[in-house]
Amino acid sequence: MARRLDTRDPGFATAFAEFVARKRAREADVDAAVARIVAEVRERGDAALAEYTARYDRLTLEPAAFRLSGDEIAGTARRCPAEVRAALERAAERITAYHRHQLPDALDYRDEIGVRLGARWTAIGAVGLYVPGGTAAYPSSVLMNALPARIAGVARLAMVAPTPDGALDTAVIAAAEIAGIGEIYRLGGAQAVAALAYGTATVAPVDKIVGPGNAYVAAAKRRVFGAVGIDTIAGPSEIVVIADGDNDPAWIAADLLSQAEHDEAAQAILLTDDAAFADAVEAALGRHLETLARAAVAAESWRANGAIILLESLDEAPAIVDRLAPEHLEIATAAPDALAERVRNAGAMFLGRHTPEAIGDYVAGPNHVLPTDGAARFASGLSVLDFMKRTTFVQCDPSSLAAIGPVAETLATAEGLGAHALSLRIRLGGRGET
Repeated sequence: MARRLDTRDPGFATAFAEFVARKRAREADVDAAVARIVAEVRERGDAALAEYTARYDRLTLEPAAFRLSGDEIAGTARRCPAEVRAALERAAERITAYHRHQLPDALDYRDEIGVRLGARWTAIGAVGLYVPGGTAAYPSSVLMNALPARIAGVARLAMVAPTPDGALDTAVIAAAEIAGIGEIYRLGGAQAVAALAYGTATVAPVDKIVGPGNAYVAAAKRRVFGAVGIDTIAGPSEIVVIADGDNDPAWIAADLLSQAEHDEAAQAILLTDDAAFADAVEAALGRHLETLARAAVAAESWRANGAIILLESLDEAPAIVDRLAPEHLEIATAAPDALAERVRNAGAMFLGRHTPEAIGDYVAGPNHVLPTDGAARFASGLSVLDFMKRTTFVQCDPSSLAAIGPVAETLATAEGLGAHALSLRIRLGGRGET
């Protein structure tokens, strides 16, 4: 049974603060091991990749076999069940349509004194996509990461995915084919991240690495950041559901379990002003657990990290949500916008009784790669802009330089930067010598 908190209890503020502060998962002490792996790949390249692939994926490969051939991609994708392939294609259509609306406009104008100002957007040259391949495979994540990059105009997209014992997931490869990825390596773990960051004889380096992974992958992304860009460091999944008593308890229980089943460290929280409804949700949740394939994982997540927070009024919910800054927020009320407008910190919101979070994971259109661990306080979900760079430009003519150049010269002199001041002064008709 999950913990219960009640905003009317005198000790609620303290209990809630402790709940927010607790870490849901101890980070594995993997940094030292990852440092060695990254250093080995950086120094020995393909030889180190082959050794780590044999050790961790039980797969012996020569470097020439790291990359899947076009025939292997096509053949594996053909084995994807037709119903799954059709669903992936429909999802890809909707994800593409939504993300096309995110393409930014160029900025180019002249201000009141004639200075031309603006900014141009260009795509990142090469992006590496990490796709998990251990206990679970997520073809939807391939689409969510690859399609915005394609829309942004990324010229090269290289995908790495571990293939334990040589097994290729047909849906993952089909998703890659749908997204137009032709460069796929059967490599995983920290060693794959290092290869993408620094390059080997077989794997050309990229400019940015995106995609989820385990603790080793997360640690490797932290370590290579700076040499390349990264998207984010993903933590366990999260959902907060605001629900009144007019909901079907079985629906809300299923929504809570939709994130709890991801990982024992995942977190599901219900906010409601109806104690009887809260009891009914918990009872329905127990019944659902009797039928789920991942019941053991979901049950432990709910027991260890779940919560039901009873509110005196749903008006209290936005402030609590902002403290939690969840990855996913469902507002299952008749008029969800009224509450949504008061929420500042949430990765994605799902509004109304007929919008379960799971629709966003697959086919709604917005990206399902979202900030976790409270990062919604300062971060957003993955978008086309994550695969683009903005370059500003300035153009002065003699008149506009004469208008603002003296200001710049004064500030340069005040900062003790003589060459800065000189480069302005000689254009303004002043003496060239320093």
